[in-house]
Amino acid sequence: MKSKVVAHLLADLGVTKTHSRPRTSDDNPYSEAQFKTLKYRPDFPERFGSIQGARAHCQRFFQWYNQQHKHSGIAMLTPQTVHYGNADNVLNLRQQTLNQAFDLHPSRFKGKQPSPQSLPEAAWINKPLNNSGEALSDPENQTLNSINQCLVSIDRFRFGNIECLLSAQSVFVLAGVC
Repeated sequence: MKSKVVAHLLADLGVTKTHSRPRTSDDNPYSEAQFKTLKYRPDFPERFGSIQGARAHCQRFFQWYNQQHKHSGIAMLTPQTVHYGNADNVLNLRQQTLNQAFDLHPSRFKGKQPSPQSLPEAAWINKPLNNSGEALSDPENQTLNSINQCLVSIDRFRFGNIECLLSAQSVFVLAGVC
């Protein structure tokens, strides 16, 4: 009797390999970054005493991660700030502060007006490719800020108010936007 390659044996048993990101060892860079942040926090325990302790720790962590932790990939803003559409306000306040600092001490900035980091237009794990293998431009030209209203609508949907949204083809009744 001759042994099979493990991959063939698994295929014969109906177990198939999946590659959510072909040619990349990381499954999801956003999840990987979040998990690393979780593990390297000073309050991350060596061991959890129980599943309830682990859940309680993660609830505190995710609240901090989304509401207080500033993320370098989204212009040093919190996910909550971007999600609820407050990013432009925060970035405008930052610009005002930088303008005041520049007016008071231009030599600190080598005479060049500073500006805050801007939000990326979009965040992709795998940007869609066209037939020639080039990255497609965003067909609807949606940016992180332009989809915020949709996200706010989804949040309001979860809280139970009613609003009718009209589209060219149909009317959707959603519980939540008000």
